[in-house]
Amino acid sequence: MKRACIEENLLAILDSASDSKHTPDANDDRLAFLEAVRSACIVNENPPTSKMREAVFQILRVGKSLELITESFRLLNELDKRFPRVYLSEKEASESSHLVVVEEGWSPFLFNLENASREREAGGRSISGPLDSLGFLQLMQELAEVANEGNLQALEIKSLRNMLLFQYLVNALEGDFLPRNRVYEETMNWTHLRESLLNMLLSARRINYKGLMKDCLSIMCGLFDVSAGISEDLESPDNAASKLSHNGNAASALALFELGNNACIALQKLLIMIMDLDMSRKKADMQGSTTRADGVRTPLMEIILDELTYDTDMLSPFLKVFNEPKWKLEIILQYFSKYTTRLSTRTRRSNGPTDDATTFSGVLNCFSNITSTRSITKKIKADVVQVLLAHAFQAHLSSSSQQDADGISASKDEGKSGSLVEICENIISAFSNLRRTYA
Repeated sequence: MKRACIEENLLAILDSASDSKHTPDANDDRLAFLEAVRSACIVNENPPTSKMREAVFQILRVGKSLELITESFRLLNELDKRFPRVYLSEKEASESSHLVVVEEGWSPFLFNLENASREREAGGRSISGPLDSLGFLQLMQELAEVANEGNLQALEIKSLRNMLLFQYLVNALEGDFLPRNRVYEETMNWTHLRESLLNMLLSARRINYKGLMKDCLSIMCGLFDVSAGISEDLESPDNAASKLSHNGNAASALALFELGNNACIALQKLLIMIMDLDMSRKKADMQGSTTRADGVRTPLMEIILDELTYDTDMLSPFLKVFNEPKWKLEIILQYFSKYTTRLSTRTRRSNGPTDDATTFSGVLNCFSNITSTRSITKKIKADVVQVLLAHAFQAHLSSSSQQDADGISASKDEGKSGSLVEICENIISAFSNLRRTYA
């Protein structure tokens, strides 16, 4: 009864602020509503109702001022953190984690066919309500336009809104996926992941999964270039001032720089979740837990490798923006393994560890002499090899530092990769052989 009363009073603030009304008074009402929700739910710890959450989400989707979209974005994340829809319950040391799913909890996604049909019939509400798979696909296409445009003069508030909307959706996917994946690793019950928002989104028949993943890579690299360009402008005050004054939208341009970086981080987060899901899916397949209804999906790792192999112009931007050490190193090792597996075996020292191209030491071993180096560079351009080795070394160092900071000892398999001193010696040798090969 108390929640219903709070909901009624708060939603009444928005009575004069329809989705299509964007007068100063209507925007003031929206800001007042956001502050009232924060006070009632975050400060006084009253769980928000689904209608309250959806109203905040609608403001994020239709807001036409920077203040509205940033405040609604911040509030949605605060509500999800304080009142999660999916979470792990407290457990005893001897027990496995228990997954709690608030079935009546609100979600920014709409994958139920009946609900999706009802939403479409609602007309205008579908513009600001939860997204189905096609709505998510349209959002990604609009982000691709921003990434491809790369022009400050073409900047609109819609671009900023879409980037914040995407970041929130990824946060929502993460909040749903991570506890489910943790329980799956403990129980090996594939149902937990089958019902995840991420799996339902990727399994939707109305979207082209491969095309969507390629768009993610293209957007991430494109936004990185846009942010880098803005950064260069901001470092040159005279240049920046002329561009921003000509554009007349300085605040939005500065916001784009920050939002572009954050959108790249969100894209990386999405890619990592998908690769983690692929790993869990592979385990479920091997155990016979999946069914025909789960469908068949190409692992994201294969799609990334294909794109980086056939579009080398994407390679450097991707490796600059994708900075998660574990997966970054794995991607590079998989890239090399397509060309170096046999060479690694042939050039391996008989009295050394049994490295192959699936370890960083194994890859470096392929560049231990000029003959093998020349053989590899016939398949991979020398400049591409240098980029790959440099980023692999960086990822290896970051991963080692992270393990040291976490107090984690190297596993037996990781130990095969060699000590840090050996890695440094081998990376120097590899670059020396590359230089001698093309001296």
